[in-house]
Amino acid sequence: MAPRPAPPAPPAPPAPPGASAKGPPARKLLVVCTLSLSVTYLCYSLLGGAGALHFPLALQEPPGSPPAPPPAHAGPGADARLRTPPAPGAPDDEPAGPRAADASGDRAGAAGTPDYGEKRLPQALIIGVKKGGTRALLEAIRAHPDVRAVGVEPHFFDRNYDKGLDWYRNVMPRTVDGQITMEKTPSYFVTSEAPQRIHSMGKDTKLIVVVRDPVTRAISDYTQTLSKKPDIPTFEVLAFKNRTLGLVDASWSAIRIGIYALHLQSWLRYFRLAQMHLVSGERLVVDPAGEMAKVQDFLGLARVVTEEHFYFNKTKGFPCLKKPEDSGAPRCLGKSKGRTHPPIDPDVILRLRKFYKPFNLMFYQMTGQDFRWEQDEGDK
Repeated sequence: MAPRPAPPAPPAPPAPPGASAKGPPARKLLVVCTLSLSVTYLCYSLLGGAGALHFPLALQEPPGSPPAPPPAHAGPGADARLRTPPAPGAPDDEPAGPRAADASGDRAGAAGTPDYGEKRLPQALIIGVKKGGTRALLEAIRAHPDVRAVGVEPHFFDRNYDKGLDWYRNVMPRTVDGQITMEKTPSYFVTSEAPQRIHSMGKDTKLIVVVRDPVTRAISDYTQTLSKKPDIPTFEVLAFKNRTLGLVDASWSAIRIGIYALHLQSWLRYFRLAQMHLVSGERLVVDPAGEMAKVQDFLGLARVVTEEHFYFNKTKGFPCLKKPEDSGAPRCLGKSKGRTHPPIDPDVILRLRKFYKPFNLMFYQMTGQDFRWEQDEGDK
């Protein structure tokens, strides 16, 4: 009697969304990055900083798997530490809701279409980071006639997701064929649920992240909060769990936001790196036209916003927008931008640079870009 044929091999499981067509090399890079981050966190934990770092660093399950429960010791508020607490009234963190809906047609681009066209879900999002330069980027890209963007931050994927996509679509400005709908909410980048939610809306969504030296960003974040709550503790007190031992408090949102490699891991589970464009917050100040050229290329737009659209305001210390055909005064960002930072102990800055360095280097490796935040202090 002839032996039975061997049963066919089971089909290979489908690749997770955002996986490269080549597969193994991209997966290998993610594994290497994850292991490196894990080792870094382990070392920090052994030095006494474990209380600030409660999240798992192992590779996550593919999309569709149930989310892992928080560690038993983390407590009910552990997940909330990934998010930046809202600062009511701050331009970088404007409330959504009726105001967002009313502002959907607010100050359109050069070829604005407020009264006709369709309301569409956004094809591109500015997802971060807070105090990185997202408002400046939004205002610059809104000068393009083929871009329509919401003026305020909808906070749909972090605070208003339960309102549904119809609510979100209604917040958007009207567009005609050939125009791109956009919005910016910087807290998306550090919201753990945002990548999956955005992928569910549109797996081809383009994502823009403005990043900035995490030490300078943290000080700017603190400065904004200080302007609203002048009685808060000093930056030095908030930044450390134990300053004598040099243990940085990574649970403080101003510090945690700047661990870019950590947050990027969540996004790479759902989106290819090619779908993400990283803008240098530093370059956006010194060479806005150059950064905007790359943004327009990424969005598939003609390079309409050029150096003729910018005027450097020496008083504020950053560029202002102007229309090339308009002889009027340039339009600068509000008084909440360009605040003078409080003096910070140089030793504190040095300790923070040492804390961020391994995470910065990992971020460079993951993105293939060197933002040169590891310069000598005298070059800063």
